[in-house]
Amino acid sequence: MRDTQKTRQMPVAKKLSQFRHRVDVAGDEAVLMKASGFNTFMARVDAAEYGICRRLNRGASFAFPRRLFRIASRLGDGIIWYVLLALLPLLYGAAAVKPAIIMALTGALGVALYKCLKRVFVRERPFITHSTIDLAMAPLDRYSFPSGHTLHAVSFAWQATAHFPELGWVLVPLAALIASSRVVLGLHYPTDVLAGAAIGASLAQLGLSLA
Repeated sequence: MRDTQKTRQMPVAKKLSQFRHRVDVAGDEAVLMKASGFNTFMARVDAAEYGICRRLNRGASFAFPRRLFRIASRLGDGIIWYVLLALLPLLYGAAAVKPAIIMALTGALGVALYKCLKRVFVRERPFITHSTIDLAMAPLDRYSFPSGHTLHAVSFAWQATAHFPELGWVLVPLAALIASSRVVLGLHYPTDVLAGAAIGASLAQLGLSLA
């Protein structure tokens, strides 16, 4: 009896398997077509930005600018913002505790956002796509869009300066230096930086609305 039931179920399972396979293949083909079209669009954007990337990247061929931008980029890896969050309550007391916590939360949200977007856009970094772009500093990950360094630089500098304006004299130039370093060092396209800045500004506004 059990053998008969198994015999009856096998053709049904086989049919379902074939149907699902056809759907999966069709879905894969659709995804590939969309991906191909998107990749073509991104390739055109990359080519359009190549000229400015190449010009700015030449700055990394000189010792002093290369060292300066490397330092700025390294600070933008996160260490400067961890130090800032720790120092704010020490410098300003209880008034800085809530802003520091909110800045930390928006920072965590920023990490989640840019990692998600990088997986969606999978844009290769300039030094990978263009052999004439010199890599002047090792990247933290593979993909380029958007610039996480710029996102955090704008978000943290904006919020800290809004709460404590005197910090703007240091944080605003530092944020600009970090953002520009990403293109000069061959790690990002200008649109990566602009997108990161826009997301960072949005997160800053969100943080300030909660403070």
